[in-house]
Amino acid sequence: MTTIESTANSQNPLGRRLAPLFYAATSATFFAASSAPTPLYRIYQQAFTFSPVLITVIFAVYAFALLLSLLIVGSISDHLGRRPVVFASLLLNMVAMALFLMADGPNWLIAARIVQGLATGAAASSIGAALVDLDPAKGSVTNSIAPLTGMAIGALGTSALVQYAPAPMFLVYAVVLALLVAQAALLWLIPETTHPRAGLFASLKPEVIVPPQARRTLLALTPINIAVWALAGFYLSLIPSLVSTTTGSTAPLVGGSVVAALTISAATTVFLLRKKPTATSLTFGISTMTLGILTIVAGVHMAQVPVLIGGTLIAGAGLGTNFLAAVRSIMPLAKPDERAGLLSTYYIQSYLAFSLPAILAGFLSKAVGYTETTDIYAVAILLLVGSGVLALWAGREKVAAST
Repeated sequence: MTTIESTANSQNPLGRRLAPLFYAATSATFFAASSAPTPLYRIYQQAFTFSPVLITVIFAVYAFALLLSLLIVGSISDHLGRRPVVFASLLLNMVAMALFLMADGPNWLIAARIVQGLATGAAASSIGAALVDLDPAKGSVTNSIAPLTGMAIGALGTSALVQYAPAPMFLVYAVVLALLVAQAALLWLIPETTHPRAGLFASLKPEVIVPPQARRTLLALTPINIAVWALAGFYLSLIPSLVSTTTGSTAPLVGGSVVAALTISAATTVFLLRKKPTATSLTFGISTMTLGILTIVAGVHMAQVPVLIGGTLIAGAGLGTNFLAAVRSIMPLAKPDERAGLLSTYYIQSYLAFSLPAILAGFLSKAVGYTETTDIYAVAILLLVGSGVLALWAGREKVAAST
């Protein structure tokens, strides 16, 4: 244990015990804020008169800004410490909430999402690394559960406010802003978990960091990871519009519930399978994600919300399990001073898969309709899952041959 960690433990034992809970809650808040606009997209579209393509652009600029943040400052907390970077991220996210509150057109929404992406990128790697600092095994599980739980809370909470509360385009952001202010104040009661080291300015050079010992594992998991995040991106950008168009249900809570079903199922499954071997988790995740996607397609063609939600719950179980397996496979392979950098690389790959296919889906939905877009998207995801199975099988064969 480093000197700084030892001192923090002796001077603030309560803060050390509360640190995992605090960082998990803060991570969930960032991701809740990221999914909060999803149920509002149709309202924004009607209020500001723009196309489904612009919806996916507003959605995607967040992911691109997050990627830029990860590339430039993804490993900065390895040099400055976790707390200063998390604090700066909280302040930046407050600015994003203020921009949402002032939005009177799509340009404001784009600006808010860019700022939000920059904040979330810096926070994701720093908070994720802090959780692994505190407990490598539990930290990997929390890094899987907290973002998924946060996205569910953001989608479902916003949907409820849209349907039942006044001024939905303002109230949700005011609530998130208050949470961010409280967390910025409480952060300084939590001890630092790492020892700052030299090389700060060199770390700002954009680069993708994958320690040699983690490369083979990350490469083998890449197709399945892309499939997982592409599915999540589709849900968080277009599902409310798809549900409304294909089923005729215009209640905001219905579309939000379908989005939340994906992430709630994912988070629940991560918790239930957190002690299972990674190989078991992957087998379960691949099979349930495949079955879930087929059921989702059936629900869309039948125009039945219950079938769509059922398929979403099944697919969400696979999504969460595959997410957990990926994080748990790669993060323990990194040394302490490599954790933030590796987690940043993982998120770079993930958010490219999160955003680029969603933009394509936006163009497809305008050209051929939501039902056909769902069919095309489902086929692409299933092909990725299949190639991932082959990659994992080939990787095991190589390991077996070398032993």
